Amino acid sequence: MEYDAIILGAGGAGLMAAATAGRAGARILVLDHAETPGKKILISGGGRCNFTNMGIAPGCFLSQNPHFAKSALSRYTQWDFLDLVERHGIAWHEKTLGQLFCDRSAREIVTMLLDECRAGGVTLRLATTIGEIGHAHGRFRVAGASAPQLVIATGGPSIPKMGATGRAYEIADQFGLPVVPPRPALVPLTLGRDEAMFRELSGVACPVTARVGRIAFDEAALFTHKGLSGPAILQISSYWSPGETVALTVLPEAADRLRDAKRQTPRAHLKAVLAEHLPKRLAEALATRIGLTAPIGTIADAALDAAAETLERLTFRPTGTEGFAKAEVTAGGIDTAALSSKTMEAKAVPGLYAIGEAVDVTGWLGGYNFQWAWSSGVAAGLAIAARR
Repeated sequence: MEYDAIILGAGGAGLMAAATAGRAGARILVLDHAETPGKKILISGGGRCNFTNMGIAPGCFLSQNPHFAKSALSRYTQWDFLDLVERHGIAWHEKTLGQLFCDRSAREIVTMLLDECRAGGVTLRLATTIGEIGHAHGRFRVAGASAPQLVIATGGPSIPKMGATGRAYEIADQFGLPVVPPRPALVPLTLGRDEAMFRELSGVACPVTARVGRIAFDEAALFTHKGLSGPAILQISSYWSPGETVALTVLPEAADRLRDAKRQTPRAHLKAVLAEHLPKRLAEALATRIGLTAPIGTIADAALDAAAETLERLTFRPTGTEGFAKAEVTAGGIDTAALSSKTMEAKAVPGLYAIGEAVDVTGWLGGYNFQWAWSSGVAAGLAIAARR
C-alpha cells in the first residue's frame, strides 16, 4: 500500500498526471469517490469531447497571475495531445474556432487515458471515500495508502450532479494553501423582470458580439426563459462581475444598414428591415424596444442613428448566473502564488501538488480547459517521476 504518489481525482488532469508519472516508472495510486473515471470528459462536447483547441495560448486563460499557465502550456502543447490521440487511432475533426472533437465518442478519450495508465502500471481505485488525509514524517496517508507525494486533482464544484465538490479547497485549507474565491464560469446569465420582453424570445439564437468592459467575443447568443446563454454569453460570463452590464452587438454596421434601407425600401417598417438580418421574433422585439413605428423612409437620420446605437450596443444588467449547477467550469481555486508554475508543487508543502480545475486557471470555451488539464497533469506527472 505504499506508492510514489497518490492522486486524488480520476478526471482528465488526474489521469493525465498518473499516466505520465506511471510511464516514467513511478508507482501511482489514483483514488476517486465516483464509480466511473472521466465523467466530465464523457459528457463534454455533446458526447464527443472537445479535447483541445488549435488556438491554445496563455492569453486564453483567466487567473490572478496571467503568466502562471505559460510554463505548463508550452511544455505540453495541444499538438502533443493531438499526437497522443492519433497514436491511439482516435479519429477527430476540427469545428469552428479551432475546436477539436472526436469523430465517434468522448469515451475514446477516457479509454485512451486508462490505457496509458495501465501501460504505466497505475493502480486505480474508484468508488472510494477519500476521508481524512494524514501527513507526517514526509508522507501522506489517504484511504489506507501512503506516499511521499500527493496530487489534488479533484476539480471544482461546477456540475455537482456529476459528483463535483469543493473538496480541493478543503485540502488546500488543511495544508495552508490560499484559495481564490471560486465562482461559476462559462455559465448562462440571468436577467431581471425589467427584461421580461426578452424572456419571450426563449429559444431564439443569433450571432452577436458580447462585451464586458474591453473584453469581447464574437459567437452566438441564445435567449432563454431565465436570461442569456449560448457560446458568446458563456465566454463573457467568465469576465463578468455582479453589477456590470453586458453589451450585445446584434446588428453590426447598423447605421449604414438602416440608412440603406431608408433609401431602398422607404415604405418598409423597422420590424421588416430588421427581419432581413435577424430572426423574426428578435426583430419584432427590438423594433418594439426601439419604438419607431413609422415607415423607415419618414424617419429622420438622427432617429435612425439612435436606433443603430441600440442595435450595436444592446445592454443588459444581469441579476446573476445560473450557478455551479449549469457552469461548465469553475473560476478561482487554489492560488497560483502558492504553486510552482513548472511542477505544480506547493512551495510550502514539499510533495503536494494541485492541477487542473482545482487551480486558479480557467480557460475559454472550446477545449481550453481540457488542454489545461492535460498540460498541468503532465507537469506534475514529470515532477513526481523525477522525485521517486
